[in-house]
Amino acid sequence: MMFRIQTYYLIASLLITGVLPFIFPLWTIAEKPFYFMADIVYVSLFGLSTTLSLLSILSHTKRQQQFVMGRLNIILNLILLGLLVYRTLNASGGTTAVPEKGVGMFLPIFSIVFLVLANKAIKKDEDLVKSVDRLR
Repeated sequence: MMFRIQTYYLIASLLITGVLPFIFPLWTIAEKPFYFMADIVYVSLFGLSTTLSLLSILSHTKRQQQFVMGRLNIILNLILLGLLVYRTLNASGGTTAVPEKGVGMFLPIFSIVFLVLANKAIKKDEDLVKSVDRLR
């Protein structure tokens, strides 16, 4: 079944990593917003996270594969979050203008929360299927 609760969580994660980075800047330095499109590393990490979410939605019949892709996506978002924090902490040391964190900095955190909820729902479905198979 395509429209289970984990699908909605994965769609939320897809929107957070695929649409919202275009709207919200990662940070602002001297009234100039810095979007993720300015650096190829951020483009590739956000794009890969979006792709993993989409592939996970499309593989709704293969729960184990969906679960593994969710875990990989969580790890990818943790790497992205670490890179953003590292960049923010290093950028404030050498410049005269202090960068202000934007909403875009926190997008990987929201994505991780929805991915964890999706993996929890996938695991619950998998356990339910295993218990039904055990009764046969």
